[in-house]
Amino acid sequence: MEYVKLPKTKRGELTLKKICEAAEELFAQNGYYTTDVSDITRNAGVATGTFYNYFPDKNSVFLYLMDDLGRKLRREIKQSKIEEAPQSFIELERISARVYLSFVQRHWGIFHIVWQSLFMDVEIFKLYFERFSQGYIKEIEQAQESGEIRDMDPTLLSFVLMGMHQFVALKHYVFDETEPDDAVIDQLVEFVARGLRKD
Repeated sequence: MEYVKLPKTKRGELTLKKICEAAEELFAQNGYYTTDVSDITRNAGVATGTFYNYFPDKNSVFLYLMDDLGRKLRREIKQSKIEEAPQSFIELERISARVYLSFVQRHWGIFHIVWQSLFMDVEIFKLYFERFSQGYIKEIEQAQESGEIRDMDPTLLSFVLMGMHQFVALKHYVFDETEPDDAVIDQLVEFVARGLRKD
């Protein structure tokens, strides 16, 4: 489903970016239900009518944001894996954890937006995580076939790993307002390595 009318000019792209950044900030700070379109346009510095050139309503910009943030995160993880060419599943997991935590630091509102969507459109919420799971499953199956990690249900394991990343980030960025350092990633990856080792 399309939630946005994408612009055809650089100027339009800049305006859409302003609207999305303003909406991301307000949805994260104030929540979906207490944020109005007028709040978004005021924060973005555009006219209210301009908003409707891109989105039919507030729900559309919310769901577009969720889809867009998820797509950008998956792209960043994939690109980092291509550039670094890891040789093992554990190295892949280190990249996933590092890129995910870095992304959340830059887009801390992703927590609020994703979890609010559970109460607005459960299918969108489900799809968000299933898209990440699909990429994980391929890597898990390859690692199992090569004998690197133990045989477990790949789908279940993908959600376990996603959950670990989610709650480590939640603990640091939302609860404690701290930034996880390399030592945190080292501990997370060591835990995964020990838990999945075949012996």
